[in-house]
Amino acid sequence: MKSLHILSAIGAACLLASCGGGGDGGGGGFIGVGNGGGVVGPGTGALKEPAVTVTTVTAAQIDAGTAQSGLQALSGKAKCDVRVVPINYTTVGPKGEDTNASGVLLMPAGTCATSVPLVAYAKGTDVQKPRTLANPQDSETFLLIAMYASQGYAVVATDYLGYAKSTFPYHPYLHADSEARSVLDSIRAARSAVLSNGGSFSGKVMFTGYSQGGHSSMAAHRAAERDNPLEFNVVAGAHLAGPYNLSGSFKLTNAIAGYQFFVPMIVNTYQRVYGNVYNDINDAYKQPYAATIENLLPSPTLNYTTLITSGALPGGTPNEARDALFQPAFVADTRTNANSGLYLDAQKNDLLGWTPRAATLLCGGAGDPTVPPAVHMIPAKADFDARGVTTVSTVDVDAQIQATYGPGGKAPTDPTSAAYATYYGAYHGTYEPPFCHVRARALFDSVK
Repeated sequence: MKSLHILSAIGAACLLASCGGGGDGGGGGFIGVGNGGGVVGPGTGALKEPAVTVTTVTAAQIDAGTAQSGLQALSGKAKCDVRVVPINYTTVGPKGEDTNASGVLLMPAGTCATSVPLVAYAKGTDVQKPRTLANPQDSETFLLIAMYASQGYAVVATDYLGYAKSTFPYHPYLHADSEARSVLDSIRAARSAVLSNGGSFSGKVMFTGYSQGGHSSMAAHRAAERDNPLEFNVVAGAHLAGPYNLSGSFKLTNAIAGYQFFVPMIVNTYQRVYGNVYNDINDAYKQPYAATIENLLPSPTLNYTTLITSGALPGGTPNEARDALFQPAFVADTRTNANSGLYLDAQKNDLLGWTPRAATLLCGGAGDPTVPPAVHMIPAKADFDARGVTTVSTVDVDAQIQATYGPGGKAPTDPTSAAYATYYGAYHGTYEPPFCHVRARALFDSVK
C-alpha cells in the first residue's frame, strides 16, 4: 500500500471522506465580488433561502462525544454550545456557469458568539452525492465542531458543487478554480447567515481543509490573497494532507488503495472542463466500465462499499483495479508523455509557484499511503523555499500516529499482515486528520 501510481497519490481514504483544481490558477475571473473587484457571476455568495438554526449541540453533548471517541485529549473540552445552520448559496461553475452549492455554518452560541474569527473549511472527497456537512452526526462535521466551533471559532464548510443541494450536474474534482469559488462564496454566504443567528464576525478569516480539502483550501487561500485582498482579511491558512503537486503525482508508477474511486473522478472532471483527456472514452477506459463511468460519481445511491459489491467499480488489489478500469496505453501515456492532455491539465491545477502573505502551515504524515508528503507537501515546501517564501512551515505528524496506533508504537512492516492492512487502511482517513487539526488550531489560536 505504500507504492503509488500516476493518479493514485491524489486518492483519499474512505473512512473520514478524505482527498483533495483551476484552469486559470485558482480564483480567477468570477470570484472578485465585494471589495475585491473583478468580474463576478451574478449574486455569487448570496443566500438562496433563509439560513436558520436547525439544532444546537450543547457543550455537554460535545464533551460526551469527544470523551467517548477519545478525541477530547486533542480537542479539549468544549467552551461553547454550537448552532448548526445549513446554508444554500449562489456560486459559479468551472466555466462561469451560474449555479449553487450548499454547506453549513457552525456558529458558537451564547457568550461565545460575539466577534468570532471565521474558519473556512473544505471537506475531503466523498462518493455519495446526497451527503451534506449540515449534519452534526457526520464524523467530519463533528470533528469541526469539537476542534473549532466549540472553541470559539465560527466554521463555514461547503458541500462543493454537485453534492447535496447543489444543482450543478457534476462535481469538478480537484479543479482549483471552482474549489476556490465554492469556498470563498461560502464565506460570503456565512456573512449573511451569521447576522440572523445571533452572532458577529471579527473579520479575521482562516482557511483549512483536509485531503481534497487541503487542495481546495489552498486554492481558496491563494485566490483570496491574490484576487480579493480587500475583501478577505486572511490571517492564516492550514492546508492538511492535500495533493498540491498533481502533475508530479501523475508520474508515479504503482497504484494505491482507493484508485478505482478517485482516478475516474479526476479523469472525468478534466475531460468535462478541458475536453482534451481522450477523443473516445474507450481510449481511456475499458468496458464494461466505459459505458457508465462518466456519470457514476458522485453517486446518488452507492457508497464506497456498494460501488464495489454492485460491480459498478472493480475491486481487487490497487493494481488490479487500475488494470481493470483503464487501457494500458492510456496509463502509460499519462505517466511518460509530457504532452499528455491529462498531465497538462494537472499542471493547470498544481498549487505551486504562489506566495502566501499570511502564516501558512502544511501538515501531513510521512506514512500516508494516499497523499504522501514526499509527493506533495515536501515538494510544495521546496518550491516555497526556492523562491524565498518565509511564511510557510510544515509539520509531520507520523510519529504521533505511530505512537498512538502502531503496534508497539511502530508502524507494522509486514504487508501481508492484518495489522498492516488495518493501520495503513485507516491512516489517511482516520488517524491523520485529528493530529493535523490540532496543529491547525494552534496556528489559528496564535493569530485569532
